[in-house]
Amino acid sequence: MLLSKTDEEVELLRQNGDLVSRTLAEVAKHIKPGITTKKLDQIAEEFIRSNGAVPGFLGYSGYPATLCISVNDAVVHGIPSNYELREGDIVSVDCGTLLHGYYGDSAYTFTVGEVSPEVQRLLRVTRESLEKGIEKAIAGNRVGDISHTIQEYAEKNGYSVVRELVGHGIGRHMHEKPEVPNYGVRGRGPKLVDGMVICIEPMINLGTKHIYQEPDGWTIRTQDGKPSAHFELTVVIRKGKAERLSTFSYIEEVLR
Repeated sequence: MLLSKTDEEVELLRQNGDLVSRTLAEVAKHIKPGITTKKLDQIAEEFIRSNGAVPGFLGYSGYPATLCISVNDAVVHGIPSNYELREGDIVSVDCGTLLHGYYGDSAYTFTVGEVSPEVQRLLRVTRESLEKGIEKAIAGNRVGDISHTIQEYAEKNGYSVVRELVGHGIGRHMHEKPEVPNYGVRGRGPKLVDGMVICIEPMINLGTKHIYQEPDGWTIRTQDGKPSAHFELTVVIRKGKAERLSTFSYIEEVLR
């Protein structure tokens, strides 16, 4: 049985959702050509710790950094390095926090300077597919309703959906049930119940859906080397409309 969270648990998850959102906005201030992804990671770690939390990803299953920073054809789980961001790059920044025994998780794909219209459109459609998925995250629906909506919208726009990586429940553990794939069949999968907290995170590719893992054991890349976009928000399942625990509004204030 999939248990929903109590109001007290939701409040703690909300605090984490707010912190990951503010951390991503802090990182957004520094994304520009020439900065290393390792420097962005350092900025995020310092910000998280200064707010009384610890990085949720650091040490998770042996992961060596605070952020997952995935550039261009890296889908997710890119390890921060001495790579310097370049004009025209896109960079998915995935952030996790651990505060008061609960986790936060959110991701946003940024542009570095000017990017091509083709890539801009990929980011827009991926973001829109997330919004459409959240619209289906209501009590009484099933996970497949979210999954199908994301897949249908992405594929209708000519993109492909990564199969091997999925969204997830979140709480005292970073990854809890249910898994939330970005593809599937309407009306199938676990039932969504009031108070369930999930992370919805479309990973959408410009080219093929096929991916591979680098020898570092973490970085996932598209098989054809074409760009991939990734956006993630944490929501609570409610009757009628999902309640958002993380937000892109802080990031958008920075990017204005």
